[in-house]
Amino acid sequence: MLTIGVDTGGTFTDFIWRKGDQWGEYKLLSTPRNPAEAVLAGLRHIAGEKAVDLVHGSTVATNAILEKKGALTALVSNRGFEDVIEIGRQNRPRLYDLACRRNPPLVPGGLRFGLPGRIDNTGQELEPLSDEDLAALGEKLRGAQVESIAVCLLFSFANPHHELQVQKALEPLGIPVSLSHQTLSEFREYERASTTVINAYVSPKMRRYLTFLSEQIGSSRFRIMQSNGGSISAATAMLESVRTILSGPAGGAVGALEIGRQSGFEKLITFDMGGTSTDVCLIDGQLPLTTEAQIADYPVKVPMIDIHTVGAGGGSLATIDTGGSLQVGPESAGADPGPICYGRGTGITVTDANLYLGRMVADHFLGGGMQLQTERLQEPFRHLAKQLGIGTRELAEGILDIANTTMERAIKVISVERGFDPREFTLFSFGGAGGMHAAFLARLLQIPRVLIPRNPGILSACGMLMADVIKDYSQTIMRPADGLNPNEAEQLFQPLERRGEEELAAEGVAAGRTVHQRYLDMRYRGQSFELMVPFSEDFVAAFHRLHEKTYGYANPDKQVEVVNVRLRSLGRPRQQSLPEIDAGDAQPRPEASLDTRQVVFDRVEAATNIIDREKLRAGNRITGPCIIIEYSSTIVVPPFAVATVDKFGNLLLEIEDQKSD
Repeated sequence: MLTIGVDTGGTFTDFIWRKGDQWGEYKLLSTPRNPAEAVLAGLRHIAGEKAVDLVHGSTVATNAILEKKGALTALVSNRGFEDVIEIGRQNRPRLYDLACRRNPPLVPGGLRFGLPGRIDNTGQELEPLSDEDLAALGEKLRGAQVESIAVCLLFSFANPHHELQVQKALEPLGIPVSLSHQTLSEFREYERASTTVINAYVSPKMRRYLTFLSEQIGSSRFRIMQSNGGSISAATAMLESVRTILSGPAGGAVGALEIGRQSGFEKLITFDMGGTSTDVCLIDGQLPLTTEAQIADYPVKVPMIDIHTVGAGGGSLATIDTGGSLQVGPESAGADPGPICYGRGTGITVTDANLYLGRMVADHFLGGGMQLQTERLQEPFRHLAKQLGIGTRELAEGILDIANTTMERAIKVISVERGFDPREFTLFSFGGAGGMHAAFLARLLQIPRVLIPRNPGILSACGMLMADVIKDYSQTIMRPADGLNPNEAEQLFQPLERRGEEELAAEGVAAGRTVHQRYLDMRYRGQSFELMVPFSEDFVAAFHRLHEKTYGYANPDKQVEVVNVRLRSLGRPRQQSLPEIDAGDAQPRPEASLDTRQVVFDRVEAATNIIDREKLRAGNRITGPCIIIEYSSTIVVPPFAVATVDKFGNLLLEIEDQKSD
């Protein structure tokens, strides 16, 4: 069957397809008003009416939260705890901002309902729920005309009986209900309530979107990428939509890990620059997972890949701020109207600046399928440069410098600020705009090497085809570590593993392709947060080592607690090895060179070769400056870099000038 990966971005919707040993790619502009239109148009272009095996990374859940366009949601809690999601924690998002205001909760006060009844921390029932109270709740919710309901009762992770009672009582309403013990079976009331509310808030919209797509694609197999780096069926994603919030960026991280491993690089800093934003992630041999993520300042405690995002992309707009200085982003031109050179935009973007300097080839964009309009740039650049009192070349390079600095700061957040030296890593660049900035960013960070895979503009979609089917489970146990021996821990994991086996089988994973990864969330007694430690016989010593690596110290004499047991159940797909390309000499073949043009570097024009990446062979070596074009991206090799081609067709850029700008 034809297998297709689809990643919906802010500017382009990317497709990669595979049938047997054949691979292909396709890009088209996104349709922000209805993302499904671009997805269906691409599927028709690639497969016609044939059934396909589809893996999709969707931004529907993310956008619903960011734009506050989710379902009208109610929250059911214990009486007296209705306002937990508004009180939250006492931390301030901006410590010294005296006018700082939190994002208002997704559920307003009038739609938060408290119930009598109580379960204690051991799971014992202290006060039962009465049928009268449940019937009254149903009438209140019916009158409120809500579209979705989140239920978060105290200690439901220890005993879910009351939440199940509420669910049964609300069944006659015909409204989707999200239960906290199913969404997140862990302690911490605020984070559990927030995660459950987000799931309830986005699930109806996600259900409508996925149902529409499912009906349109008919008998095709349909999976959705999760934030944790794995995929799940569309049916599961409709119920657990909170797990899809970072599905697109997660696909890119998975693809980078797999391609990096096969190419011999396991210490990677991924740099995914698209049209609207840039996502960065540090991979030290494995995908970094976190359970402390936030979206729009709302905690989301389900496991997800630790990805940092900034508002800098090819479509980021250049403007003048209130102080009269040049500013780039975070506002983006998006897909509509897009950059000026796309034909409809009016505001200068990072893409326009690259084209103005000659770093993009107008008649080879998307393989020649989309002509960039260079002539539209002249007047906007003259106008903005005049306002700033600088030249147009200085303006264009200034736009790129500001964008590069924004992305440099993002990489320092995930590396330097966490004790990692970027010089020990390889910068793995992808996304449609990444190749134009990667070498400059590597020089700023003194990273010696950049790895750019084939088809970098669609790597996130490619990663979706490589992803495992993953199910995450957790259970709060709150036990002293010295009172938990390995045999007891084994018994705690067994019910989670049985559940994993059953649910992976329901996802279509064949017997024998299931792998379980065990973790313990641990902390020193008295600490507020935990570290996720891979389970082993000597898990206490492993915790001390990880604590010292993370925080710079360990205290072996202090009592250690095991807070949660955590399981990742993986359904492994068949390994997809990268195809090797034909070998060549150090000098590329003459037909690889398409043209020589003048390109601006450091305010000076330089004669620059235009190279067709499809004509390159393994072993080819190219000294900058040159522009390497391909269907999904453009790669700039500046004068201070040298590019070589490895046996898989990846480009390795060695940065010769290691002085930071």
